[in-house]
Amino acid sequence: MRFNSFQFAFFFIACWTLFLCLRGTPRKILLLVASYFFYMCWSVKYIVLIWGITLIDYVAGLQIEKSETGRRRMYLGLSLACNIGLLVAFKYVNFFGASITPLMRFAGLQQDIPLMHIILPLGLSFHTFQAMSYTIDVYRRRAPAEHNLLNYALYVAFFPQLVAGPIERPNELLPQFHSDPKIRLDLVRSGFAQTLWGLFKKMVIADSVAEFVSMVYQNPRGYGGASLLIATVLFALQIYCDFSGYSDIALGIARVMGYELRMNFRQPYFSRSIAEFWSRWHISLTTWLRDYVYLPLMGERVSIPRHYMSVIVTLGLCGLWHGASWMFALTGVLHGTYIVIGDATRMLRRKLRSALGLEKFPTVVAVWQVFFTMSLVMLAWIFFRAGTFDSGWYILTHLFPLGHFNSLQFPIASLDRVNAVFVGIFTVMMFGVEWYMAHPERIPRAWSINVFRYACYYACVYAVIFFGVFGHADFIYFQF
Repeated sequence: MRFNSFQFAFFFIACWTLFLCLRGTPRKILLLVASYFFYMCWSVKYIVLIWGITLIDYVAGLQIEKSETGRRRMYLGLSLACNIGLLVAFKYVNFFGASITPLMRFAGLQQDIPLMHIILPLGLSFHTFQAMSYTIDVYRRRAPAEHNLLNYALYVAFFPQLVAGPIERPNELLPQFHSDPKIRLDLVRSGFAQTLWGLFKKMVIADSVAEFVSMVYQNPRGYGGASLLIATVLFALQIYCDFSGYSDIALGIARVMGYELRMNFRQPYFSRSIAEFWSRWHISLTTWLRDYVYLPLMGERVSIPRHYMSVIVTLGLCGLWHGASWMFALTGVLHGTYIVIGDATRMLRRKLRSALGLEKFPTVVAVWQVFFTMSLVMLAWIFFRAGTFDSGWYILTHLFPLGHFNSLQFPIASLDRVNAVFVGIFTVMMFGVEWYMAHPERIPRAWSINVFRYACYYACVYAVIFFGVFGHADFIYFQF
């Protein structure tokens, strides 16, 4: 059951109607049952994993809170071992086996490590990271242990963010389950507006370009530089609109019910450096990795070499978090290398701008920085999307010269040329709205006029109905 399906619309309307009729514990039981039902629409058998993680970490949190130092470490280790063990067993065991086999052959051993036929449980990386943040924060005494199992079960399984985040923290989400949320009309309107915006980005933009991107990337050697470049740019557009669209829907439907989730995107494609990009992209994951991976790697001794090593290792692990493939790891390492080079050359670039007198033209400098940053991001997206290093390298080395682009390729990919024009217009409009979101002080006064604002909402609904792609296309991050 996907957010962009009629089934989910019926499910949410029924759930919200009952939610408004109940109070206290019955309301929370309804939410938990609805969350489990939502997950079991994908897979019934894997709900056992959710229950297991919930019970283990709930008990571990209570024991960590009341135990002495040595036993606290033991219970934390048990919790982390179970969560990381699940990730390794379902997501990385075949990856490690496939990676070790060539090394064994190089060493003269002909025995292949057998691969296991395992289906990755939906959203495993998200809810295990969320569960780990709870026990780690309880261990660090940054959060109290949750004594109510119902509240903790909701923290793990709350359906708006269960399968693709945002990755919540115990101090932010758990307290919201301690009492009934206040349902206010302004929050309901805001929630539905954000949900509509997420559907617009997902169905009108991301899904419209998805098939052309897949067509080119599945057979890159069959296309010229222009097609490869367009597909690369469109994938950057697709992955952003797809994942930020999901996050908007998750935040929106949670707010309609009176709950606030973490902001996961903050106009990342307006970033002026790669470091800034990662402070705006998938914020709940990057802050998780900062707090639980980067800072422990840094330790108490802060040195430049250790800082650089920690950045590359953290972003390499971030890449592997996305999937059991060296291509994902390469994408993370590339971003880490970008940040290291950017930090190492910061003073040199500042002196160069001053020597060239570019500081007199801050707008030109800002536009160039955004363009250059996005170019680096899209080059890294090539390996993220390509699947194999050979395909990624071929695309990277054949982007130029551009050659001729045959516009008939759009209809072949189920995107006719007329709709391609509309998608382009909608994309420009979307980035215009995103720019105003990044600069709220410049929002036109017309937005405060109800007639104008609701006309924009109706236009968005119209675009989803008449230009949206229906067919229940999965969100990209469901596979992670």
